[in-house]
Amino acid sequence: MDTGTGTMAELSERDLLKQAKENGYAAFEELVRRNQAKIYNLGLKLFGNREDAADLLQETFLKAYGALRQFEEKSAFATWLYRIATNLAFMKMRKRKLHMVRFAGTGNDPDDSHDPEVPDWSDNPKAHLENQELKLLLEKTIDTLPCKYKTVFVLHDIEGFSTSEICKILDLSHAAVKSRVHRSRLFLKNKLSGYFSSGAHPGVN
Repeated sequence: MDTGTGTMAELSERDLLKQAKENGYAAFEELVRRNQAKIYNLGLKLFGNREDAADLLQETFLKAYGALRQFEEKSAFATWLYRIATNLAFMKMRKRKLHMVRFAGTGNDPDDSHDPEVPDWSDNPKAHLENQELKLLLEKTIDTLPCKYKTVFVLHDIEGFSTSEICKILDLSHAAVKSRVHRSRLFLKNKLSGYFSSGAHPGVN
């Protein structure tokens, strides 16, 4: 069989997975090529630096390759990769004891909160992100989220995954994902309220 790059690029994901599981490394390389930018960008958003993003990318695909035969294909390959990557990122952040801030006003796990629904902190996030000053402030504020909330926020509000997709990626209940999105937005809204109320954000409506 021709295993050249051109041929591999024409194969479906299902066919690539079949070949990769049969020790077809060229097929796995094509799967890496198709998905590496997604995982690298996720790493950038979770860690904020290229070195950690590159490490996460390498670790994710090494683990995926080792566990490939156990992948039952009940979800898309990319979803499975995101699950591996977010688990690795979570462990790395916990190991470094990063992002250990607590949510103010509660002594309980925020997942158990029954606060009223909090709307998205911005009616037009993309427009706000065009403002460089706010972009930098938002990145710093997101970085202070506890890791489990940061991961859900990045997947939902930045990467655009649906609640159902995040449930599969993180192996969480629908209620837990919604709660974490809610609490992360509340945290960011409170942190950024001073910026928006000060009027010191030109170009942002």
